[in-house]
Amino acid sequence: MRTRGLRDTARALVVAALTLFAGPTFSQTAAPANAPAREMATVPTSHASVHMAAGSGSEVLMMVPKGTALPVLGRKGEWVQVRLTPELRKTSIVIRWYKNEDNGWMHDSTVVISPAKP
Repeated sequence: MRTRGLRDTARALVVAALTLFAGPTFSQTAAPANAPAREMATVPTSHASVHMAAGSGSEVLMMVPKGTALPVLGRKGEWVQVRLTPELRKTSIVIRWYKNEDNGWMHDSTVVISPAKP
């Protein structure tokens, strides 16, 4: 009987952890990676933060400089998902060395959204 209670508790903890930590990953609205972007996010200030997930508490990947235009992949509330490229390592201030990240999140107050040029 005690084993069943422990299993139920462990299962509940796993579900809670997945909901808490994986929420932004599974609930984002994003275009397929190979689809052309319909919008661009341009940085109007000296620098803007690109986060790993949609939230100010998530890890900052880099600070992109003024004038940088990034393709918009999706949105989640006040957050904009943008495509990252290896070239950003040369022009941005890299906070966390990324290898597999091909997208990041920026708060919509730090960018100007405009239609992408065809």
